[in-house]
Amino acid sequence: MKRFLSIAALLLAIAAGAGFWAMEEVKRSVLAPLTLEEPTHLTIRPGSNINSIFRQLEANGWVESNPWRQYARVLRPDLTAVKAGTFLVTPDMTVETALQHFISGREHQFSITLVEGDRFVDWLVQLQGRDDLLVETEGLSEADIAKKLGHEGDKLEGLLLPETYYFTQGDSDLTILKRAYDAMDELLDKAWSQKSDALMLKSPYEVLIMASIIEKETALASERGLVSSVFNNRLKRGMRLQTDPTVIYGMGDAYTGVITRSALRTPTAYNTYTIDGLPPTPIAMPSQASVLAAVNPEVSNYYYFVADTKGGHTFSTTLKQHNRAVRVYREWERSQK
Repeated sequence: MKRFLSIAALLLAIAAGAGFWAMEEVKRSVLAPLTLEEPTHLTIRPGSNINSIFRQLEANGWVESNPWRQYARVLRPDLTAVKAGTFLVTPDMTVETALQHFISGREHQFSITLVEGDRFVDWLVQLQGRDDLLVETEGLSEADIAKKLGHEGDKLEGLLLPETYYFTQGDSDLTILKRAYDAMDELLDKAWSQKSDALMLKSPYEVLIMASIIEKETALASERGLVSSVFNNRLKRGMRLQTDPTVIYGMGDAYTGVITRSALRTPTAYNTYTIDGLPPTPIAMPSQASVLAAVNPEVSNYYYFVADTKGGHTFSTTLKQHNRAVRVYREWERSQK
C-alpha cells in the first residue's frame, strides 16, 4: 500500500507539474508580441472564433505558430468573445492585447473628406473609388440617388454638406451621402431662421444657390460676407449677378479653362450675364461658412469686385472704380507673363 501511495503521489506531482508547465506555455503563447512593422487592418469575419483568429495572425506572419495557443480558449475564456469587423492592429500589440481590442468591438474608423466647392459628380467619383466602402450608387442617376436620400427633386448639387465623414469598413456610400444631406438640411434650417432682414433671397434653396456662388468666388474667409453683400445689393437694385462661376457651370464639358466673350453672350440657364436673378440650382457644394455668409451679407455699398494682385479681391461701389481695378489687375497679370 505504501508503495502504491508513493507511486500515486509521484504521478500526481508529475501531472501537477505538467499541468503547470502547460499553463505556462499557453500563457507565453498568448503574451507573444506581434511582429508586424506598421499599423495594418485585420478583418474578422462573422462567425470567427479565437482559434480562427490565431490562424489569421499566424498566416499573416505576425506571430509564430504555437500548438499550445489553441488551449487559450479553455484557460483564458475572457479572450474568446471576439467581434466581427475591421480593426487596426499595431506593432506594439501582443496576441492578448490584440484579442482584447477585437473583443472591444472598436472598429477602425476610416475617413473621407468631401471638399467644399466640388460638384456632386466629383463627390461620386471620389466615393466610388474607395475600396473600403460598399458602392451602391454606381449605375444610378442623380435623380435615383436623390430619391434614395429622401429628396423630392432630381438634383443634389449644393444639398450636401462638405465635411470629413468617418465610417467603418463596408459602410455604404449612400450612407455617407445621406449623412451629408441631413447635415446640410439641419444647417440650412438653422441659417434660414437667423437670416438678415435685408436679405433679398426668398427661400432656403435660394440660400444654397447663393452660398455655392460665394464658395466659388472666394477662398478667403474674410471676403465671404463682402461677396455676399455685392450680390445682395445687385439683387436689390435689379442688376444681373454677372458671375463667372455660374457661366462655367452652365458650359459643362465645353469649358476648357477660358471663358470667351462668345460664352458670356451665349444664353444658358446658368449664364448670369444673360439671365436675371439666380441660376436654377446651386453650382457646387457650399461650406458652412458660405451658407452663413449667404444669409447674413455684410452691410456695404459695393456692387462690383475683381481679383487683386494678392490673392484676394478689390471691391468697388461704382463701375468707374471697378474698371480702374480691372485695369490694375490686367496690367499685373501681363507683367507676370
